Amino acid sequence: MTEDDATDEISEIEARIAALAEIAERCRKYILASKIAIGGGAALLLVTILGVFGFGQTAALGSIALVLGGIVSLGSNVSTLRQTDDAINVAEARRSALIGSIELRVVADTPMKLV
Repeated sequence: MTEDDATDEISEIEARIAALAEIAERCRKYILASKIAIGGGAALLLVTILGVFGFGQTAALGSIALVLGGIVSLGSNVSTLRQTDDAINVAEARRSALIGSIELRVVADTPMKLV
């Protein structure tokens, strides 16, 4: 592999890492929203069961659906985040290996002249 090929591959890997980082950040946002949905659904269910505000059966069913939906969304996004983090680690390791394989050379030994 030539140095230009390695440089091109490093650029492609860096673009892939940036895309994966965006996916990971989106997963983190969905995880937070899922936790909020679970907490909100549980609180609504508790309020409904205690009869504090006189909510009916519809509110109880809605809160159960909110909790279950939050749990499903949380599990899905946690597993996607793990896979994305693993892919980022693999890409970073490959990038480090490529950078280490490039033979570095001195560009100029003379001091720069001020114009």
